[in-house]
Amino acid sequence: MKISTHIAKFTKPLYLESGRILEPWQIIYETYGELNEDKSNVILITHALSGSHHAAGFYEGDRKPGWWDALIGDGKAIDTTKYFVIATNVIGSCFGSTGPMSPIYPGSNERYRLKFPVITIKDMVKAQKILLDSLGIKNLLAVVGGSMGGMQALRLAVDYPGFAKYVIPIATTYQTKPYVIAINKAMMEAVRADSEFKNGNYDPDIIKEKGLKGLAAARMIGYLNYISPATFEKKFGREYVKTDGMFELFGRFQVESYLEYNGANFPKWFDPLSYIYLLKAISLFDISRGFNSLDDAFSQIKDNLYLISFSGDTLFFPQEMRDIKKYMDKVGGKCQYYEIDSDYGHDSFLVEVDKFDFLISDILKGELDARF
Repeated sequence: MKISTHIAKFTKPLYLESGRILEPWQIIYETYGELNEDKSNVILITHALSGSHHAAGFYEGDRKPGWWDALIGDGKAIDTTKYFVIATNVIGSCFGSTGPMSPIYPGSNERYRLKFPVITIKDMVKAQKILLDSLGIKNLLAVVGGSMGGMQALRLAVDYPGFAKYVIPIATTYQTKPYVIAINKAMMEAVRADSEFKNGNYDPDIIKEKGLKGLAAARMIGYLNYISPATFEKKFGREYVKTDGMFELFGRFQVESYLEYNGANFPKWFDPLSYIYLLKAISLFDISRGFNSLDDAFSQIKDNLYLISFSGDTLFFPQEMRDIKKYMDKVGGKCQYYEIDSDYGHDSFLVEVDKFDFLISDILKGELDARF
């Protein structure tokens, strides 16, 4: 599989939903496979909260491949011998696209930090569309994304009707519910409460070296909703860490050790401010903003919409995607809904690819169109 990494730089202002602008700005993206002559084989991959443009394959020295490697590659469901795949890192993130730790001006030592504007899912998609336009890509074969990536896929379908032949949002919602907004608030406040966060004026190199307990705690909160109670039970039960005393106050169950490990590692590779900004973007997501109603928003979609949810998702519940299907049916849209039987939790879209990859393969081949 051919993998290429690029940075697209733009000097034309990016006008944001908030009324503010980014100027200049950039997007880092990765491509897999070969673009065909008429540019009709392009698939856009959109990532979740802590994802990046590195969706598949290995970098030199990597122990793990890109985050959706099980789905993308030669001979896989998103077959890079057939399709040209583009995976972007959203603006606001911390892997090379313009974000809160970017310099305010090229060559400047001053970073945006808390001066960075609030970014929305709509802004992310607008930036991606500008990137695709700059590459001469007039249409997509498909856009595929899970969780926050699913929000982007749905937003693209509403804002740019007819641009993608197949739109495949996975494990997502059309409107972030109060329950998730509350979770996001708890995570944001955990970061802000850490004195080493310094109101956003931390040294990122020190954070990567020494960590940030507030960000670690936020990540632990997140895991409580990415993995279901059933999976916690199966993986850990009530097993205790063998080297810890049962009656030590801070002695740990295996599940506590797991959360501590993943929480402590997170600040080594993800930026605290980006985490806060992206959580805010998720909380703000509402597909109907800018329209008179949800009916009005969904009536904009002209593409083939395929919804994939997981029965055990305890973050974006299956009912939320069933509601999308109801809205699409109401406005006469082309929509199919698939619910995957799984008790893993929200992260099923990352770890149980074998339960839905065949669906994506069939969609891309055009073998499910007849079911509309």
